[in-house]
Amino acid sequence: MDKPSIPFNEDDLCGYLLVYFKDQDQSAYMAISNDGYTFTDINNGKPVFLGYELAEQKGVRDPHITRGPDGAFYLAMTDLHIFGQRAGYRDTEFERPAEKYGWGNNRALVLMKSYDLIHWTHSDFRVDKAFPELGDIDCSWAPETVYDPVEKKMMIYFTIRYNNRECHLYYSYPNDDFTKLETTPVRITDIGGLDGDITKVGDKYHLFYVSGAKVLHSVSDRINSGYPIETGRIDPEKVSTEAPNVFKRLGTDKYVLMYDVYGARPSNMGFSETTDFVNYENLGHFNEGVMKTTNFTSPKHGAVTYLTKKELESIKQHWNIEPLSK
Repeated sequence: MDKPSIPFNEDDLCGYLLVYFKDQDQSAYMAISNDGYTFTDINNGKPVFLGYELAEQKGVRDPHITRGPDGAFYLAMTDLHIFGQRAGYRDTEFERPAEKYGWGNNRALVLMKSYDLIHWTHSDFRVDKAFPELGDIDCSWAPETVYDPVEKKMMIYFTIRYNNRECHLYYSYPNDDFTKLETTPVRITDIGGLDGDITKVGDKYHLFYVSGAKVLHSVSDRINSGYPIETGRIDPEKVSTEAPNVFKRLGTDKYVLMYDVYGARPSNMGFSETTDFVNYENLGHFNEGVMKTTNFTSPKHGAVTYLTKKELESIKQHWNIEPLSK
């Protein structure tokens, strides 16, 4: 995979890319948008990445995508198929006894990198085998990637659970090829929770995470420590939520907090908009307000990053997509 000869310039960004998964097939999908309001699936509602091709457990969940300062796309996912027994991939409900290890009990992360969203590197990385000093972990969940300007490296952070109850966020630094973790994962904070999402705004880092099936928010001046325990629910839902993800509306001072409203039937994504991370406007769910999808429904655990005009056109040409809504 060759790095483009033209340097990446953030000023060229003008579109949006959404990644998400579906429970039906435990595979990953992508959608694009001109304006950050209306999203069109690039494969007409069919998966771009098949979980059974990428993962040890034959399924992927919780996709997260971001851009590094090198312009590359970093895609990280949970290696897990929760319906693996039903699909014929294993003889038990989960890989190990749920009585001891709980729901899922998966231990690998799927790591992928691309400069053009067409050609990808791929690695399925077993956290427990690489770092036996972590002990007998239950699971590795919901990896995300962010650039650490102090270390000048991409940083992966994800949930590790122990004893079928203790969920905490850990961070590690991957190699440049994004195929493995090079440093032993370390706890970010004493906050108990999962599905962490870190966004740098000014000189502060905003951590959104999940505890008690609701989205909480904490702020630090350091990327991987110093987040105080908070208790106030940020999302406006009355049912269970998870998977917060923040993206900026390009050219504005507005940030969108997106979350998986998995307690809704059918499940959907919810959205709140803020300029100060104190006051939030409820934008509702996909196709129930200003946020729209054109050719897909019920996305789960999504994440949004940004595209240049050239990348938008390249994706539309490669996937034979009709002109997007303005």
